[in-house]
Amino acid sequence: MAKPKPLMTKSSGRNDDAIQSALRTLDAEGSGVAAIAAALQSDLGAPFTAATDLVRKAKGRLIVTGLGKSGHIGRKVAATFASTGTPAFFVHAAEASHGDLGMITPDDVILALSWSGEQPEMRNLIAYAARFGIPLIAMTADKDSTLSKAADVQLTLPKAREACPHNLAPTTSSLMMLALGDALAIALLEGRGFTSTDFSVLHPGGKLGAMLKYTRDLMHGGDKVPLKPLGTKMSEALVEMSAKGFGCVGIVDARGLIAGIITDGDLRRHMRPDLMTLTVDEVMTRDPKTVGRDTLAGEVVEILNSAKITTLIVTDAKKPVGIIHLHDLLRAGVA
Repeated sequence: MAKPKPLMTKSSGRNDDAIQSALRTLDAEGSGVAAIAAALQSDLGAPFTAATDLVRKAKGRLIVTGLGKSGHIGRKVAATFASTGTPAFFVHAAEASHGDLGMITPDDVILALSWSGEQPEMRNLIAYAARFGIPLIAMTADKDSTLSKAADVQLTLPKAREACPHNLAPTTSSLMMLALGDALAIALLEGRGFTSTDFSVLHPGGKLGAMLKYTRDLMHGGDKVPLKPLGTKMSEALVEMSAKGFGCVGIVDARGLIAGIITDGDLRRHMRPDLMTLTVDEVMTRDPKTVGRDTLAGEVVEILNSAKITTLIVTDAKKPVGIIHLHDLLRAGVA
């Protein structure tokens, strides 16, 4: 006998409608981003390259401007540029006419965002750029718009339907401008060889800042590192292991180089009546995983998780210089 189908309540019907609406929105916005990808491989490719070259060669900063939804996107894009090595800030197109034009110098480059390219508030900024010879990059959907015609470089976005069922609320268009702005920022980042070290200088706070700390910033060093030489009796190694409180003890050879490690797991695997009379050579795990003092904290977390361990010996040319525990990373806000 077939099981009866569950009754569809009004609540579940509304939930299904909401999900279908969300899927339509994501499909529409995804189509917009896909259209940019296709355009970059044709007509948009050359101006995109020209825009990156213009910004890269600028002696000053990148000034991102816009208003309305384009302004909100512009603020985010400017923040992304600034955090990835391209000095940038946002100037509201309307406020520019009331004194903020003084923030823009002839050494700067302007990136103006406007879907239509026809906002009247943008005209004074266009005139200012022309008067002082400030390079202007326009990001619009109309190559024949006032803004686009005045620009040195035209980043013309493909036409796309908004996710809004009335084709009115800026949704797909906003995402497309954001995506192209991010693409510019990352192209510049990669072009100048911006590294994770550079990134850490600009992101000292929060979890991201914690992940960009180095092992040397979080490790325990000196006498706090549990170490014993090869040939040590397990009874002595266990005392060292317990005293230092990391649940392990590193084993070094005659040259002081890391040769192995003994963990709680090794003790359980070798549990037998004469365990304490054995030497560490017979119990240790040889060639243990280690990290360097210049390893990023985020990478340490990945190593610990993938190996399913909680502690790593920190080495410099195979010589133990510290130890780092998962708890250190948790306290720092990394994990």
